[in-house]
Amino acid sequence: MSAVETDRQLHNDWSLDEIRALFALPFNDLLFRAQTVHRAHFDPNQVQVSTLLSIKTGACAEDCAYCSQSAKYDTGLEREKLLPLDEVIEAAQAAKSKGSTRFCMGAAWRNPTDRNLDKVIDMITAVRGLGMETCVTLGMLSEPQARRLADAGLDYYNHNLDTSPEFYGNVITTRTFQDRLDTLKSVREAGINVCSGGILGMGETGTDRARMLQELANLSPHPESVPINMLVQVEGTPLYGNDRLDPLEFVRTIAVARILMPHSYVRLSAGRSEMSDETQALCFLAGANSIFYGDRLLTTDNPDADHDHALFARLGINMQTIELESDRQACCGSGQ
Repeated sequence: MSAVETDRQLHNDWSLDEIRALFALPFNDLLFRAQTVHRAHFDPNQVQVSTLLSIKTGACAEDCAYCSQSAKYDTGLEREKLLPLDEVIEAAQAAKSKGSTRFCMGAAWRNPTDRNLDKVIDMITAVRGLGMETCVTLGMLSEPQARRLADAGLDYYNHNLDTSPEFYGNVITTRTFQDRLDTLKSVREAGINVCSGGILGMGETGTDRARMLQELANLSPHPESVPINMLVQVEGTPLYGNDRLDPLEFVRTIAVARILMPHSYVRLSAGRSEMSDETQALCFLAGANSIFYGDRLLTTDNPDADHDHALFARLGINMQTIELESDRQACCGSGQ
């Protein structure tokens, strides 16, 4: 399949039946198709590396059933204030020294106040000054707030859809699925790259996974970054004790995401610490080409950098070098 042929498949009107048909392909056929699409648009042996830091932890007003930071659940997590700027800079410098090209900052807010946004903008400016791409996840945004972040030079805004519209109410009741779409619209219209994906293993059906990908793939343009998370079960949250998702179903979801969104970076996010190296290798074969790097993802464990370096060496994978969006002269809609 040539790049021209795969580009013809780049559209935003995928039907649910089309996506379910992809999931139903024999495993080898699905991975072959996904890898063919991947090779048409990316170096198959290169992975982009991001680091995620919790800049404000705990006491979130939302009731996301998977989250240790919700004030509604007793998970033993201590509430912390917004980190001072110097600690954020120190963490970003450490991440860059280990090979990360993007520094992501997450705050446990339903939505940021304008005063808090001032402090986050100082962080964005400082991290960009280190020569790194920036991403933040701060909850819901108003249109003026999104424009302020764009004016500050923010490269990416993360706001996951989490799951299908139909299953969403089983996971979150304090905001709606449409609220999430509205924030993504504000981010896109402000000219910031969109980072949006979901979480697998929350009790959703295969159809829910297909519907989540349909919602993402039918955004126009596609999200530049698509993080796919495996549920990390946290004691004290409603989803603790859920049945584990079959790892091959996770790989299938990665492959379908790659086919639906050929130019997007598909990121292995939460849950990697519980995945075997072999499962991760299959994910890379299926078209994943980005990871979160470092021993913590907000409040949950992640493989340490040495382990990731060793895995990359075994697989012959190279880490992507930094190239800021401002240098590319092609920000939105052309890939992460």
